Amino acid sequence: MKVVGFVGYSGSGKTTLVEQVIAQLVARGLSVSAIKHAHHGFDIDRPGKDSWRHRQAGAREVLVASDQRLALMREYPSGETPDVHGLLARLDPGVDWVVVEGFKASDLPRIEVWRASEPGQPPRPVHYPEDTGIVAVATSTPARLPAPARQPVLDLNVPAQVAGWLLQHAAWFDYSHERDAAPCLED
Repeated sequence: MKVVGFVGYSGSGKTTLVEQVIAQLVARGLSVSAIKHAHHGFDIDRPGKDSWRHRQAGAREVLVASDQRLALMREYPSGETPDVHGLLARLDPGVDWVVVEGFKASDLPRIEVWRASEPGQPPRPVHYPEDTGIVAVATSTPARLPAPARQPVLDLNVPAQVAGWLLQHAAWFDYSHERDAAPCLED
């Protein structure tokens, strides 16, 4: 399994790029899983549904499954951030790629997505000059990067180029973290 993270500030185009890169990898016959770091308080459940009612009753975990999909909702104590490696351990290890959006402080190899601020807006900071885990920068305006990049600069608007670069450097993304986290639910 190969794992790559995409990080960047809100509004930089991360989700759009991740969506397009996933589609590019799948179109090349690869299996892809995704992990998305969300802001606290998000909910995929709807009030009134059975699973929502189970959570409201105090269930710490609610697993909803059908013959086509599975969803697990877990309540964490306030302020506890899930570990990206624990989340990776829960995915099918047989996939070719896992694309992770967010988890900017993780030790995963990451592509920083950067878009120049709109006129009159404060400049968006960057992490690539100092963060050795940033392996490439994806931007639509390389001439406006706030600091020279020692990493490859990829075109944010050409997801095929980003996917091609990932495949060209696939060995960099081999995932070998110790699997001491919780096992997959299906095990």
